[in-house]
Amino acid sequence: MAEILPFRGVLYDPARVGDITSVVAPPYDVVGPAEQAALYARHPGNIIRLELGQEHPGDSPQENRYTRAHSFLQDWLRDGLLRRDDKPAIYLYAVEYRLRGGQTRTMRGFLSLVKLEEFGTGRIFPHENTRAAAKDDRYQLLETCRSNFSPIFSLYSDAEGAIIRTLERTVEKGQPRFAVTDADGVRHLLWTVSDQKALDRVVAAMKPLPLFIADGHHRYESALRYRNAQQQASGNKGPLPSDWVLMYFSNLDDPGLTILPTHRVLPGPLPCPAPEFRQRLAETFNVETVAFAKETEPAARAKFLGALHAARTTNAHVMGLIVRGESRYEVLTLTAEGLSRLGASARERLDVSILQQMVFRGAMRMEPKDEERLIYIKDEEDVLAAMARGEGELAVLLNPPRVTEVKDVARAGDRMPHKSTYFYPKPLTGLVINAMD
Repeated sequence: MAEILPFRGVLYDPARVGDITSVVAPPYDVVGPAEQAALYARHPGNIIRLELGQEHPGDSPQENRYTRAHSFLQDWLRDGLLRRDDKPAIYLYAVEYRLRGGQTRTMRGFLSLVKLEEFGTGRIFPHENTRAAAKDDRYQLLETCRSNFSPIFSLYSDAEGAIIRTLERTVEKGQPRFAVTDADGVRHLLWTVSDQKALDRVVAAMKPLPLFIADGHHRYESALRYRNAQQQASGNKGPLPSDWVLMYFSNLDDPGLTILPTHRVLPGPLPCPAPEFRQRLAETFNVETVAFAKETEPAARAKFLGALHAARTTNAHVMGLIVRGESRYEVLTLTAEGLSRLGASARERLDVSILQQMVFRGAMRMEPKDEERLIYIKDEEDVLAAMARGEGELAVLLNPPRVTEVKDVARAGDRMPHKSTYFYPKPLTGLVINAMD
């Protein structure tokens, strides 16, 4: 089902670029303008020039950030900053990181090519909705450069961990090819596995497994569109390099994989007065108020967040509410009446769906234009800090979805609402490139 293919990756040559940390970057969709500029300044060969190039005044269809990316790529290949490996390989990739609470984890996975499949075939499952503008951007980059600069992040299930062990046994006595510590203190380790017996075992072990896309839906759908265009242009005469796309594979049974929640902050104005939406909330939620004075706020905050976190070990649907200027936190727990109003599908029973339908649209009477104003923040302390600075009129804190919920939604052929998940940590962009030419 998951047809993977070892490949001759294109990698930076440390002898030419120096410290590999200076040329890699976070995924493009988490890079803001300030970080983009900083990455440009860090090294003239930083991958950001390919993956998320800057726009210039006077850009045209003939000269733009996509055509500049193509020129940079060709120059770096010619000059030896980037080199293609001699042998097909799978790239073992481990990420060591620390959560805010102090726990240390290691996520183990690997980079390979995967054969593109249309959704609905029972092989590769999306879980989130996509947006047209983002897909057009990724398609133009792929069409112009014929390369995958960053991997799609996917999940497979291997409860015994045999696939990763097969790869680890081949490199257990060797130092990693690259060892990079990013700006957040996360350590990324990459090894090259070219042993043919190990590759054959991994390819065979992955074949019956379905894949769930964790991150990179826009890149995957753009790659599908590009594959279809290339097949049509060739008259469907045979296999093409565009039939495959670069993917990072993580075992969803690995305790090193973390799903973070994506909290919501709404700048003013509120769509309706707070007393009004609270009255409607009471129809389907039990509302526990945690009041505080200035000196008791830290204890109230700990109680509030503790109640939210405690729900992660239960089946209860719990979320936290903060309204600017009020000396209280509120814990919302869906009641039996609220449960009875939920649909039967896995998607409709997600906390983020309940928030969208019963809180935002139902109780608060939000319209699409209001939802477009939402700010998405993954760290709860950052949410509280943003509210303290007056950057939002209202915030809702969520628990992360469970891996089983993501699987259930995907297997049903459904999509989760926008910004439902934040899989962590993210693979870096630029460690390994898939160049089709």
